[in-house]
Parts: sequence; C-alpha cells; structure tokens
Amino acid sequence: MKAFRLFVFLVAAWPIFAHAALNVFACEPEWGALATELGGDAVKVYTATTAFQDPHHIEARPSLIAQMRRAELAVCTGAELEIGWLPVLLRQAGNAAIQPGQPGYFEAARQVALLEKPAVLDRAQGDIHAAGNPHIQTDPRNIARVAQVLGARLAEIDPAHAAVYKTRLADFNTRWNAAMARWQAQAAPLKGMPIAVQHEGFPYLENWLGLKQVAVLEPKPGVAPSIGHLAEIVAQLKTTPAKVVIRAAYQDPRPSEWLAEHAGIPAVAMPFTVGGSDRAKDLFGLFDDSVAQLLKVAR
Repeated sequence: MKAFRLFVFLVAAWPIFAHAALNVFACEPEWGALATELGGDAVKVYTATTAFQDPHHIEARPSLIAQMRRAELAVCTGAELEIGWLPVLLRQAGNAAIQPGQPGYFEAARQVALLEKPAVLDRAQGDIHAAGNPHIQTDPRNIARVAQVLGARLAEIDPAHAAVYKTRLADFNTRWNAAMARWQAQAAPLKGMPIAVQHEGFPYLENWLGLKQVAVLEPKPGVAPSIGHLAEIVAQLKTTPAKVVIRAAYQDPRPSEWLAEHAGIPAVAMPFTVGGSDRAKDLFGLFDDSVAQLLKVAR
C-alpha cells in the first residue's frame, strides 16, 4: 500500500519535477518584480541590485558572476545603464544562453521609446547615454509595454510553462490597466507642477504626469553639485520657482536637503524602483507611493 501511495504521489508530482523553475537574473529590482509577476512559481528570480544602489555603478562581484552562470534568462534595462558592470558579468560567467543576441538576453529599454537621446556624444558632459535616458521604470506605461514582450520571451525560453505565463500576463494586464487608470485620476492635480531634480532620472515620470522640470542640481549627469552651484540653483528658483526637489532613494540626500533648506521648498526621496520605500514592496506599491509622495507636496 505504501509503495502504491508513493507511486501515485510521484505520478502527480512528475510535472513539477520535470519542469523546474526557470532561473532569471534581473539586473534591477523593477525587472525582478515584473518577472515574478509574470512567472510566479514557474520562475526563480535573483535580483542583482537594490533600490539603494546606483545601478550605474555596481561591482561585478564573484557572487553575481555565479548567479549569472546559472541563469537561463537575464533581464536588464540596457541603454548603457549597466555598461560599467554587466559586460564583465556576461564575459566572466561564460553562459552562452544569456549573451546579447540570444533569446536568454532581454533588454527592457529596447521595448519602449527612449527620451533624451543626445544630439552630440561627449563624455565630458558626464554620464551621457547614447541611446537615450535609461530610467524607463518611472512610467507605468513602459512597464506595461515591457511586460508584453517579456511574457512572450518567458514562454519562448520555457515552453513547458507557456500556459502559466500566458495566464499570468493576462491577469497582470487586467490589474495593471486598472491601477494605471487609478493613478492617472489621482495624479490629475500634479499636471504642470514645477519640480527640481537632483539627477536627470525622472523624464519618464515627468512625461507621464505632466510635471515641469525647472532645475537640475547636478551640473553634469552623475557629477555631484558644489555648494556654489547649488547657490546658483537657489537664485534661479527665485525667478522660476519649483514646488519640490526630488531625488531617487539611492542618492545622497545632502544636495537636495541643502537646496530645500535654502530655497524654502520640500525635498522628497522618491522610491524610484521596487524596494525604495516601505510602501514600494512591488510594482503596484512603487507607483502608489510615487504618486502619494508628489501629492503631499502639491497641496
């Protein structure tokens, strides 16, 4: 009888044993969260960075190389965001399945229209990205576009779970479209609100909500502002006022806080990605919190 029960159990469990979870290496938290939404138990997601790390500057640690060696799908932003560390990981891992050009390599930035493409490439101007601004995750419409292609890619790489990915993508689309409609309605008072930003990391958020960027604290992308430069921004804001100065959760708060004190405006740390605040535990929480943070200062 025990042998028969074991046989029945093994037959019932065979699909689980036969089709192990797909190993996904996500470069940033937003793509790890999206892969989890679309894959559920069919995927095992490793996220290489956190919301409190600058995704431009990550050390290619041996632990990351080991994770990439095991990966069957690498999901990254692209558009040169990870140019300082991702090529090293790919080379050192020696995993043919996830090299650029292979189905196992996925760049989210290739699925959307990029903003701020430079007319002239000059590295003396700071961290300039030739393809355009890579911080696409601050617009939920971009998340929706990436989800469609990523869902199809998961099914292509892991056909045994294709039905799972299809069902979960449809469910995600329903919930995400409803959430976007809610966020859009909630954020109506933000349209036209003038803001200062510490880093050029929010053009997609600005485009989505109709925010008006009037000042950037960094003199060049990726270059920390001096007190003298910040003083110039304070003077500029007297003629072109801003309602708030915002920064990403991973950025040094001191420039924004200095400007806030001297310009008499609030400073807000935006979650920027999943995990960037207590409320931003997943993609839905990311935008719930982002809209809520801005509405607090809009009143």
